[in-house]
Amino acid sequence: MVHFTCDLCGQDLTTSADPRFVVKIEIAAGFDPNQIREDDLDDDPMEVVAELIQRDDTLSSEDLAALSPKGFRFDLCPKCHGKFIKDPLGRETIRLLDFSQN
Repeated sequence: MVHFTCDLCGQDLTTSADPRFVVKIEIAAGFDPNQIREDDLDDDPMEVVAELIQRDDTLSSEDLAALSPKGFRFDLCPKCHGKFIKDPLGRETIRLLDFSQN
């Protein structure tokens, strides 16, 4: 039997009659199609690919890993799901923390 717990509060979701909510987050480098210029359409695509490969050969494995897409999956109980929906980036939580001005 598969066991599920809320990834925020730790509540057991396997035996609970409440629904389980799944949050999937994908992070990838952004691309703005509006940045394509007319000159870009005249470039030789094979030459551009060769330049990208040469550029990537100079990057460390950490740099390449930082550029690659990443995905996350979280199981949430109904209470944590409601909190997540209201503030998915946790901005309000950060505002509630009151740090002194040292």
